[in-house]
Amino acid sequence: MRVPLSGLALIDVSKSFGDVPVLERVSLRIAPREFIAFLGPSGSGKSTLLRIIAGLETADSGEVWLDGERIDTRPPGARGIAMVFQHYALYPHMTVRENMAFGLRNAGVAKDEIARRIAQAADILEIGAQLDKKPGQMSGGQRQRVAIGRAIVKQPRLFLLDEPLSNLDAALRGRTRVELAQLRTRVDAALIMVTHDQAEAMTLADRIVILDDCCIQQVGTPAEVYTRPANAFVARFVGSPPMAMLPGVVAGEEAGRVRVRLAGGAVLATDVPAGGLVAGTEVDVGLRPEHVRLAAPGEEGLAAEVELVERLGDRTFLYARLADGAEIVALEPGFGTLRPGEAAALVIDAAAAHIFTAGGAAHHPEPSA
Repeated sequence: MRVPLSGLALIDVSKSFGDVPVLERVSLRIAPREFIAFLGPSGSGKSTLLRIIAGLETADSGEVWLDGERIDTRPPGARGIAMVFQHYALYPHMTVRENMAFGLRNAGVAKDEIARRIAQAADILEIGAQLDKKPGQMSGGQRQRVAIGRAIVKQPRLFLLDEPLSNLDAALRGRTRVELAQLRTRVDAALIMVTHDQAEAMTLADRIVILDDCCIQQVGTPAEVYTRPANAFVARFVGSPPMAMLPGVVAGEEAGRVRVRLAGGAVLATDVPAGGLVAGTEVDVGLRPEHVRLAAPGEEGLAAEVELVERLGDRTFLYARLADGAEIVALEPGFGTLRPGEAAALVIDAAAAHIFTAGGAAHHPEPSA
């Protein structure tokens, strides 16, 4: 990878803890002012990668570059990076103002400049009225703003956010998510956020980096990782509910598009190009819930039994099992009327189906014109 003159570059970063590999030859480029989310299951290495960038962990091999300068050989405080931790890490005996000033005083920044930076950060985060309070007098959301403010005053080239919303209740998390979205327009730096919450990643990030099995599985915009997952793992991991996988066999092609026979015998005429997918190949057909619906009265559909009904007010997810045992999720508008244990006839939008071959390789339908 050629080292860029601006932004962040990770080159072949590897890390093991004892005999357990966590990251293997991870490479990534992040542009200036880009908002990136590291998303993945527990143990996927996303927090370890963030800590390597920050200098809190040392990579076994590889390089970290920021704005054309190699920084993995520097101590954490000399990297031009500010990190916001999951647990705030505020000094309880200090006021908000003192917490925000502490690192700047240690760095020898002039008093007038410290006061100016604190005032500017307090204005951005709307915490001016909290500056003389101590953390114990504040709510979780306010303390998280202070932690972000302490990072802002350092005027870093890169912000690192380690699950910054995970300690907040649902209402505060929603409000703080909006504040983070606004923050990225007010600071002249890239942001990398580690999260296990897909809604945070899909809402905030310009691009999502999905990690699993010690490596990056896909890098893409929220729309790309949802609509064109790189492999079966991403397809199952991204989305709530996740993409259903129906086992089948390639039955041939029609007009250059793949036809798949499901285990129950039904044949789907997909919009996936036939190249490389020959008759007899065992595959999984991937379907998002929005591409499966209840059959209209008198309309033919696949026989299924409803196992769980998830009502969300404006829409309802029906978790069902087909006659061949395959699990599938359908989307029904509104509150829904079916109950667990009842029969349903389901209609599949075959043109929207994805196909995954052995090893999880993805084959997508042709994009709509």
